Amino acid sequence: MARGGLIIFDYLLDESEDMHSLLLTDSSTLLVGGLQNHILEIDLNTVQETQKYAVETPGVTIMRQTNRFFFCGHTSGKVSLRDLRTFKVEHEFDAFSGSLSDFDVHGNLLAACGFSSRLTGLACDRFLKVYDLRMMRAITPLQVHVDPAFLRFIPTYTSRLAIISQSGQCQFCEPTGLANPADIFHVNPVGPLLMTFDVSASKQALAFGDSEGCVHLWTDSPEPSFNPYSRETEFALPCLVDSLPPLDWSQDLLPLSLIPVPLTTDTLLSDWPAANSAPAPRRAPPVDAEILRTMKKVGFIGYAPNPRTRLRNQIPYRLKESDSEFDSFSQVTESPIGREEEPHLHMVSKKYRKVTIKYSKLGLEDFDFKHYNKTLFAGLEPHIPNAYCNCMIQVLYFLEPVRCLIQNHLCQKEFCLACELGFLFHMLDLSRGDPCQGSNFLRAFRTIPEASALGLILADSDEASGKGNLARLIQRWNRFILTQLHQDMQELEVTQAYRGAGGSSFCSSGDSVIGQLFSCEMENCSLCRCGSETVRASSTLLFTLSYPEDKTGKNCDFAQVLKRSICLEQNTQAWCDNCEKYQPTIQTRNIRHLPDILVINCEVNSLKEADFWRMQAEVAFKMAIKKHGGEISKNKEFALADWKELGSPEGMLMCSSIEELKNVWLPFSIRMKITKNKGLDVCNWTDGDEIQWGPARAEEEHGVSVYDLMATVVHILDSRTGGSLVAHIKVGETYHQRKEGVTHQQWYLFNDFLIEPIDKHEAVQFDMNWKVPAILYYVKRNLNSKYNLNIKNPIEASVLLAEASLARKQRKTHTTFIPLMLNEMPQVGDLVGLDAEFVTLNEEEAELRSDGTKSTIKPSQMSVARITCVRGQGPNEGIPFIDDYISTQEQVVDYLTQYSGIKPGDLDAKISSKHLTTLKSTYLKLRFLIDIGVKFVGHGLQKDFRVINLMVPKDQVLDTVYLFHMPRKRMISLRFLAWYFLDLKIQGETHDSIEDARTALQLYRKYLELSKNGTEPESFHKVLKGLYEKGRKMDWKVPEPEGQTSPKNAAVFSSVLAL
Repeated sequence: MARGGLIIFDYLLDESEDMHSLLLTDSSTLLVGGLQNHILEIDLNTVQETQKYAVETPGVTIMRQTNRFFFCGHTSGKVSLRDLRTFKVEHEFDAFSGSLSDFDVHGNLLAACGFSSRLTGLACDRFLKVYDLRMMRAITPLQVHVDPAFLRFIPTYTSRLAIISQSGQCQFCEPTGLANPADIFHVNPVGPLLMTFDVSASKQALAFGDSEGCVHLWTDSPEPSFNPYSRETEFALPCLVDSLPPLDWSQDLLPLSLIPVPLTTDTLLSDWPAANSAPAPRRAPPVDAEILRTMKKVGFIGYAPNPRTRLRNQIPYRLKESDSEFDSFSQVTESPIGREEEPHLHMVSKKYRKVTIKYSKLGLEDFDFKHYNKTLFAGLEPHIPNAYCNCMIQVLYFLEPVRCLIQNHLCQKEFCLACELGFLFHMLDLSRGDPCQGSNFLRAFRTIPEASALGLILADSDEASGKGNLARLIQRWNRFILTQLHQDMQELEVTQAYRGAGGSSFCSSGDSVIGQLFSCEMENCSLCRCGSETVRASSTLLFTLSYPEDKTGKNCDFAQVLKRSICLEQNTQAWCDNCEKYQPTIQTRNIRHLPDILVINCEVNSLKEADFWRMQAEVAFKMAIKKHGGEISKNKEFALADWKELGSPEGMLMCSSIEELKNVWLPFSIRMKITKNKGLDVCNWTDGDEIQWGPARAEEEHGVSVYDLMATVVHILDSRTGGSLVAHIKVGETYHQRKEGVTHQQWYLFNDFLIEPIDKHEAVQFDMNWKVPAILYYVKRNLNSKYNLNIKNPIEASVLLAEASLARKQRKTHTTFIPLMLNEMPQVGDLVGLDAEFVTLNEEEAELRSDGTKSTIKPSQMSVARITCVRGQGPNEGIPFIDDYISTQEQVVDYLTQYSGIKPGDLDAKISSKHLTTLKSTYLKLRFLIDIGVKFVGHGLQKDFRVINLMVPKDQVLDTVYLFHMPRKRMISLRFLAWYFLDLKIQGETHDSIEDARTALQLYRKYLELSKNGTEPESFHKVLKGLYEKGRKMDWKVPEPEGQTSPKNAAVFSSVLAL
């Protein structure tokens, strides 16, 4: 093959197969070896075979050459040294007992890696065999810390070896020294394995090839030399791209003749002969039968209403008659409200479909969330990794005792789920219908080893394709979060850095409040056939439904199945101390104490359980009709008089239509009682029972509790999107009182950021074809009255005082801020300049449409890297009191150094010289400032607070982006505003958050000066008009600096430099 990529010749080997190695001995001679017992010599000038050398040991896979020998590596693990003229064996090294992987030669040393035989087969040997070619014997083997698959000498100033593993680990060491683990680097291959590795002739570049066909190039300089006498690559044809004029495809009158085509008189490949082609026009699709049925003709023109079975003004063509009806629709509609019905979603109601965010150039700023949520409750955004648990977060939030308990909790752990959940609940409290995101909570969730071990952390590909079983996943997550919160609350520490010695108002000695709310004391009895009985006590936070084995259509109340699941009895093998061996035993479980909140995992994970729910719902439906004097068949229609009779007070059937009776098996209330003989009595409880027995009858009897259904989490089945999870939640009076100022209860559907009020019967209707129950929450009546629901803000002013840095190399001379003193503590209405810098964790996913526009599928995932707060008043105005670099354990894809000023290593505690803190520590500082009532001044604060994951009231945000903005005009950068109003040149090479925060404060002072504290809007409007006219003339670019001052050199900064 030529340098330009053209094939010069092909040579077919008749007697050879499985060729593995090539060696270019000189400019015109090539040696070819493989699994056969000979090696061929080919002359490249005549393209003929000149010699055939016999090989005693077949299987030559690697060949090397020096000025003394040919070196041949065999599959048997041997390396043979052959004469350069006769190709006879001079010496032979038996390197490995299994097989040879790679070897290399430099000077008087030969190093080899390979596989050794073990009892279970071949194993990669971590000892490199090193041979001295002067004495022809082995020297001390070299132990390395990776599984060696490839190795090469890199003889620059020493005989250094590069050892590469197939997983991408790269280690450098001396062949006669000891390997150091600090010299290990990692290659990030596109594919799972590295398949080849080589070093350039100049020893300045390393090339790695992976299993996906990608080549990774490592160099020691920006412009390396690959070989001593390199020439430019010769291309087969000259590149004409730069010489052609650009063509604007948006112009309809653009002449396509501008596109150069080869001038030829030969027949083109696309000109098929007439014998091989025939015109086949597309047949028009048949008219919908519903249109023909309802069509009325006036003359020869027919009129019919739109049946709304297809998208408006779009008719899909099918090239094959066998194509499915649904193949013309590629995806689910991104908006479940106000769109045309699609055939493949005719079963799933619009509000239950998976909702997605449509991103524009402005990101989320112009997305209409109010279209999906008309309430004042906050939804949760779904685009964050592992956001499948959004519905369960909402369920926990609307449990009033849990909401108050979690917000009262604060501990020292960096990644505490209870703390992060409390911060998220605080955001949900402050929101007035705007969606929130649980990015910080999910970030802490991903760091918990137990979550990863339980398979709760999904990869982005699995989440997007819907490979995971969401019903099983959310049930495992439910058990995990209750256990984790229970453990977090149980860890009582004497000294807490973030709060005083006072504990939560909920806490009592011993058990945590999560245990008090959810825990259920159980008695497990194991009876051996020898008569030996073992009893032990335990507790559980939730129950899993256990369904009966019989498949008959008899009625089986939910209460009976629940009792069977709680008081479980099963036969199993267990150890018997009396028999001293494993014996068949009868395991029984009895309940000692009823929980305040009853949590049930439905475990509908197969068709068997789904059929049981479907069958019981049908039986319950027939019994409800028979109970009130009617017989029903599948095709029977009910008259209006029948429905009036069914809905009459005499029948006590509080439903308005037959639809409210269908697919219902779950009761709204259940009654549970522990009997005197420690048994459990469970029965369905209806409103009729309460009228008959009295509302307080359950409270009068000892050990009797009535539980009301509070939430159901369901799995929506949709093969197109992999399904989704939604929640029906009964929102209590206290939430409505806080948000809307009214006192009532209402059921709502929570589908990520879609929130809609629903009828209570919809919460218990499960059409098993698309709506499968996963989790049930029953709450004991009058639960809130048993607990103190006061929330005491656990964040104290001490969080703003000086703290130690995580960075080991930070010195006091590197400090860029002065912490607040006790007499400087901010008050309500004080100004604080704020700016934040970010790094990218995941790149943006976008697609290019056919019209050339870009559509964002998934935005880039950002993480806060630096947060700066400066004083906004007082003698030290403009001096920062917070300048925290945020340590991160997640892999950073792009540091965005040009825009953030963050460099690799700034966020690493081992090598950073910055003031490094945890995200939780800085988050608490900002939360304290928000709660105290300060006003933040900055530029583009909406994005800053969004990435930090903070909810700030609008009256506490003074954003210079909007202060210097005219309606329906572009947003103006901070750099241009600083140059225009303050005559400052900022953001020269990179951004600096101290500089940006101080500049935003000065701009706000300028705004007050120009607008006379907001009293003269007309005069300020003229100033803005002049600003926009100047910006258009300058193309919004700041002229090059000519000795202009910067905020860093201003007088206001001199006090910081002096300190």
